[in-house]
Amino acid sequence: MNKPIEPLVTVLTPVYNGERYLAECIDSVLAQTYQNWEYFILNNCSQDSTLEIANRYAAKDPRVRVLSNDSTLDVISNHNRAFALMAAESKYCKIVSADDWLLPQCLEQMVSVAEENPSVGIVGAYQLSGGGADWADWCIKWAQISYPSVVVPGRQIGRIYMLGGPDVYGTPTSLLYRSDLVRKQDRFYPNLAAEADTSACCQCLSHTDYGFVHQVLSYERVHNVRITTTSRSLNAYISSRIRDLLTYGSAFLSPEEQSRRLAMLFEEYYDYLASSMLRRREQEFWTVHRRLLSELGYPLSRVKLGKHILKAVVRLILNPKDAFEKITQALNGRARGGPDGAKTGSARYWHRQPVQ
Repeated sequence: MNKPIEPLVTVLTPVYNGERYLAECIDSVLAQTYQNWEYFILNNCSQDSTLEIANRYAAKDPRVRVLSNDSTLDVISNHNRAFALMAAESKYCKIVSADDWLLPQCLEQMVSVAEENPSVGIVGAYQLSGGGADWADWCIKWAQISYPSVVVPGRQIGRIYMLGGPDVYGTPTSLLYRSDLVRKQDRFYPNLAAEADTSACCQCLSHTDYGFVHQVLSYERVHNVRITTTSRSLNAYISSRIRDLLTYGSAFLSPEEQSRRLAMLFEEYYDYLASSMLRRREQEFWTVHRRLLSELGYPLSRVKLGKHILKAVVRLILNPKDAFEKITQALNGRARGGPDGAKTGSARYWHRQPVQ
């Protein structure tokens, strides 16, 4: 009996100055037990040996193809250009960030879930996250999906995210997309925020389901030269949550729920801005947040900010020890590149409630 033809998977690595880890990333794609794939490496005008490394692999394996931009694009635009490279016959699409890698059975396991469940638009899996010498900073991410659930309604996942529950969308490296969902959009990552991949998940899961493989299938390298590190240092995640709620919230929440959640997020946002004012954040910080709020359609309110600063000062007076410790922790967090004292990549995701 002839073995069924495996559907074509497009693997994409948009990369800028990735010489340090790119070879390891490419090797992980070549080592896949699943064989019917095409691999595009999109060089974003790198100034190191990225292009030479990629071309060396392309010369050995015709499935590896290397393209270079004529001019440097922003990160999200470079990803969207990479998505446009998919062959017409591609059924599934997978990003592998240049500093990450896949375990050998990643494509095989993810495609299997998608093939067995046609309603699934996105497939995720557990991901090992870390990179430092201290194992306390390593963790298994996306472990909130309750075992042995393989398919979860997309609207349920989106609803949990919109209401502030655990984010199980994953990272680009930990996900597999159906290619037709990518092709439906002029820009699959629909905005220029660092968290545009999460917005794309909200968009897809409003009308498709979420599949999950209960195995560690990818590795996310945590280090300071990462777009997510910058987002954490500026706490850009709050504005991205608000943007997703405004754009996609009606697909998952009632109007009343959406309104209440929006109010809560803005309270959280202004509390953070008030504490940042007391910590004397740099001008760049305020320029970024004024822009983010304007883009959301809610320009920075000096009156509201003043009220939250007053509230923070009262807390400081009433409980100086606790308030001082929080401010000191936040300042130490700035030095490490993470917001509010959190070490990048140190969250313990397995302590959160699972998604049923």
